[in-house]
Amino acid sequence: MLDKSYLVPWGKRGSLSTDTEAAVLAELVHESTPLPAGARRERFERSFAASVGSRHAISVNSGAVALQMAIRMLDLAPGDEVIATPQTHRATVQPLLDHDVQVRFCDIDPTTLNLDPAALEALITPHTRALLLVHYGGCPAEMDTVMALARRHGFLVLEDCVHALGARYRGRSPGSLADLATFSLRNAKSSTALGEGGLITCDRDDWAERLHRLRAPDGDTRTAYPQPAAAGLPGTSYAMPLQRGCLRRPGSDATMPEVVAALGQAQLAGVETAVARRRALAGRLDEVLGRYPFLTPQSAPAHSAHAYHLYTCLADHQELRDRLVLALDRRGVEIQLRYFPQHLLPQWRQRGHLRGECPVAERSWFEQHLNLPCHPTLTLHQQDYLIEALDGALAELNGGVPAPAALPATVCGPR
Repeated sequence: MLDKSYLVPWGKRGSLSTDTEAAVLAELVHESTPLPAGARRERFERSFAASVGSRHAISVNSGAVALQMAIRMLDLAPGDEVIATPQTHRATVQPLLDHDVQVRFCDIDPTTLNLDPAALEALITPHTRALLLVHYGGCPAEMDTVMALARRHGFLVLEDCVHALGARYRGRSPGSLADLATFSLRNAKSSTALGEGGLITCDRDDWAERLHRLRAPDGDTRTAYPQPAAAGLPGTSYAMPLQRGCLRRPGSDATMPEVVAALGQAQLAGVETAVARRRALAGRLDEVLGRYPFLTPQSAPAHSAHAYHLYTCLADHQELRDRLVLALDRRGVEIQLRYFPQHLLPQWRQRGHLRGECPVAERSWFEQHLNLPCHPTLTLHQQDYLIEALDGALAELNGGVPAPAALPATVCGPR
């Protein structure tokens, strides 16, 4: 399935670009203010925080860096335990390898594919310091139950919102539901800034201050270096300025470029449109699956609104899943499977994690789940073809018998 041109490709970009972004780029080319100055970055941070309902948003240069810095805020110490979901990209849990902590992977709910609150409660011990969860595919996790457990047992919760921009949980936005949260602006996300970027949201002023210090070396231009003569050094042929930046504490130099911040600001207004297109296409896919009982879509609870960064469905068994993947591939529909259970990756197996630890997540990956293309850049023609190809492939697996009901045409985007 490699090096192949697909009629319905997997999304390479998850946001919609307009003339607004082009105008922003043109303005930046002629910008007289130094681009690292930060005015656009600060504006974007304020707008992003307001959009998710958080007090602070601290921008950085990637989603992975956002996760690394957010985990620093947890102040993990040797002997601490951290609970994490296995149903995620490796970047969510990778920073934990740098800490001398025990990671306990929590199994997932078979319907939402999010962390299962019942399994979570069974893993909590007096040493539990933090929980890392993901709103998988844009389906919000059951945060009320999770946060009630966290408050009762005294641990912190970090929500990875890489899929969840535009989702809703009981009317609130992911990014404001836990102690702190991270976002990514990478290529396939609902806001991409045409490149790489990340944000951390939180309500605590002290964390925001620490994150600002971690983001860049914390210099003090008010401190003067001694002049060469005063320091007992040979004279120089040029005059050394009296003021030089003096480093008070180290940082990571992870500042978001002004270009990325400016594009992120321009794209914020288009997030809802992009997510609406994902939801409209997901509705059409749901209609097809609803006619074939051997394939079930991931579903969000009634009190949540799915953002459909991923459209995930679950087959009754592995043979059916594998046959469907091949049938769709033959029809020119690109399929991806996301994600391999984290506890079974080599770096975590070296720390003692084994198969059988999260049986629901393992069954989902090895036997059931697949992700269908669902992104706003698909043309209406591609969407129509996807629906026909999916219906045809499922009819083939149903013994050549198509489901009876005709699907209504739903406009989800431009041709």
